[in-house]
Amino acid sequence: MNEPGRPASAPVDYTPAQARDEVARGALLVDVREKEEWDAGHMPGAVHIPLGEIPDRLGELPRDRSIILTCRSGNRSGKVKDYLMDEHGYQNVHNLLGGILAWKAQGLPVET
Repeated sequence: MNEPGRPASAPVDYTPAQARDEVARGALLVDVREKEEWDAGHMPGAVHIPLGEIPDRLGELPRDRSIILTCRSGNRSGKVKDYLMDEHGYQNVHNLLGGILAWKAQGLPVET
């Protein structure tokens, strides 16, 4: 599901089940929500880098590993995906469709 204007080879976004499987295969899951949202519940194994900190913490985001971004609904994480790909040349970045809301709706685990 590539966005209009993105090449067909651009990374696709993932459903919660696909994201879970990709994380099991070694993808890095990055939650870009604010601290209060993170503290209320997040996906096991996720790394917390709030949206506003992304530019200062680019060094924590590998270029040699798949990255899956998430937020509450997928909106903020989609913007981070675009930022990483368009402005910093990241190649293997994906957005979690529906964010943690979709993750929870599918009964996948959340921890505090």
